[in-house]
Amino acid sequence: MTDHPRLGILMLDTSFPRIPGDVGNPDSFDFPVTYRRVPGATPEAVVEGDSRRWIDAFIREGTALVQSGCTGLATTCGFLTLVRSDIATACGVPVASSSLEQIPLLATLLPQDRTVGILTISRASLTGAHLAAAQVPQGVPIEGMDGSHFATTILRNAPDLDIARARDEMITAAKRLCHDHPYVAAIVLECTNMPPYAADIARATGRPVYSILSYLNWFHNGLQPARYAGSE
Repeated sequence: MTDHPRLGILMLDTSFPRIPGDVGNPDSFDFPVTYRRVPGATPEAVVEGDSRRWIDAFIREGTALVQSGCTGLATTCGFLTLVRSDIATACGVPVASSSLEQIPLLATLLPQDRTVGILTISRASLTGAHLAAAQVPQGVPIEGMDGSHFATTILRNAPDLDIARARDEMITAAKRLCHDHPYVAAIVLECTNMPPYAADIARATGRPVYSILSYLNWFHNGLQPARYAGSE
């Protein structure tokens, strides 16, 4: 008998393509996950608006996931780090809401003269409040995808995505981040729709790349630790 999924994922209300590697595509995981959509919480509303107005809706859907058997929750937008603690408190389970929440640990792993860099879907919308909620150290370099085909497709919830174009835009932005800040030794992809391009970014920049998938793989390993042959 297959165990019930331990990880529940709160989905934005989206219609853009969820390609493999996107956190909203179940094939991106080596383990089963359960999704619940939050009606009305579009990318534009959450990223460019006030995500806190959706707290009650996320709590309602998160509670339903917990009642179905999920022991941990995640979201499909890095900007929801602003409401992570509210969801966790109300739902009574750990919540991993943003890849940015990896940065405090990553910062301690790097040499003292090196730092983490952030690639975000919208530099204009990523505020000090978001960074503080994720406990990101001050001064971390940030590069945005503002105005790109990728960002426009996601934020405007468009039905068509040019994957090759998005990949080229992502690589160009990541290279710019590293060129402008040569002390960047690792890159964190804020947007949960960026992981499909992580390998290409790592290859192009020579830096390790962390995303919501690296975060949730670690997170899930605690929710449902692996069993090993001969250890029982």
